[in-house]
Amino acid sequence: MQTNPYLEPVADGLQTRDSGAWVAEKLDYLRRYVDVFETSMRKKWPRRAYIDLFSGPGKCEDRATGQIYLGSPLVALTARYPFTHYYFVDSDQSAMAALERRCSALQVFSRIQFRLGNANAIASSLVNDLLPIPSLNLAFLDPEGLELEWSTVATLATLDRLDLIVHYPQVGLNRYMPAASTHPGNTQVDRFFGDEEWRPIFEAHARGEESFLHRQLMDHYKDRLASLGYAETLRDDEAGLEPAMKNEKGVPLYRLLFASKHSLGIDFWRKITGKDVHGQRRLL
Repeated sequence: MQTNPYLEPVADGLQTRDSGAWVAEKLDYLRRYVDVFETSMRKKWPRRAYIDLFSGPGKCEDRATGQIYLGSPLVALTARYPFTHYYFVDSDQSAMAALERRCSALQVFSRIQFRLGNANAIASSLVNDLLPIPSLNLAFLDPEGLELEWSTVATLATLDRLDLIVHYPQVGLNRYMPAASTHPGNTQVDRFFGDEEWRPIFEAHARGEESFLHRQLMDHYKDRLASLGYAETLRDDEAGLEPAMKNEKGVPLYRLLFASKHSLGIDFWRKITGKDVHGQRRLL
């Protein structure tokens, strides 16, 4: 059977996203969640949408080894059971052109909407398209840094049925919080959290009064999610549910946070995070 290089983890002459080795682990979590989500829900929900607000060109390349990986859009598109609708957003015109070219090789191409622009500005129009017809939705919010704003998460939360996989930018926050804490309001960090409550947490940590900075910040973020109706937000009482993507030195770069408005979503995430990228069961 002949394969199409656009849909395989090989070089195809189009743009790729520069990545580290940790991208394989992140994409494995997404792949397994999509598989469980679609296998379990496709017969219960005739309309199911996948939302990727920072889609990139569709393939990632490990800068150290040259290994090519299918990026998040193609992971979702090549799943055993595809979604009925796809929404891909990116602000990079060349990346979007590469993604569209790759997607054109798929039979489900007509189900895809490509939207060029700032994800935070586009979220409202996307939600307006989804609201009229009941659907079950999954949003993968995975920017390269702190581009995701809280207002966008809040806008997406107006959808009744939406599971979230959110990039928590641990190393990016470490980089920006010291300077942001000295400027009043509306910094990139303020826009990520959607308020200024991160400031006293960071300041207490900087004074040496509090440990576990990111544990407290993630819990604050999850409290904010709960205020949007995500009562089924996972906490740190279960190991491995906030998987950390680490560099070659074992330093956490970012984490994947999960939230759902339904307990079944939590069950799905718990199931797939119970094993790591190598298939090894996690020790709790």
